[in-house]
Amino acid sequence: MLDIEKILPHDRPMILIDEVRDINLEEHYVICYVKIHNKKIFFNKDINGISPLVGIEFMAQAIGCYAFFKAGKDTPKLGFLLGARTYTNSLEKFENGSTYTIKAKEMYDDGELVSFECLIYNDNKEVASALINAFQPENAEEYIK
Repeated sequence: MLDIEKILPHDRPMILIDEVRDINLEEHYVICYVKIHNKKIFFNKDINGISPLVGIEFMAQAIGCYAFFKAGKDTPKLGFLLGARTYTNSLEKFENGSTYTIKAKEMYDDGELVSFECLIYNDNKEVASALINAFQPENAEEYIK
């Protein structure tokens, strides 16, 4: 299993993805997993799960995993989520105890701007989708000063 802490430029507890299961650079996609439990940072005990809005961050972190492997880097490179279009979900919550599959497929890349089609599945049933746009400039560190 890959060490997710070496792939994403986050510190715990902000690493939400649990595992990268498949990366295919030729077909431009990554598949990641997240298991929902009460130790996750966005876990809400009142709903016994995580808000479906956090699905956008699950997708963004899957994109970060893909970007890491595509760049062939030993350390993660910073990127910025520009926006999510057409985010849809059929969930009231990400259910405690359930495992979700996140697939991010790169649809466009001009070297800095990228667009991904992202899907989240539960038991092979699509439960959320979005088109995510991101920006990953060479000098990303300068944007956060």
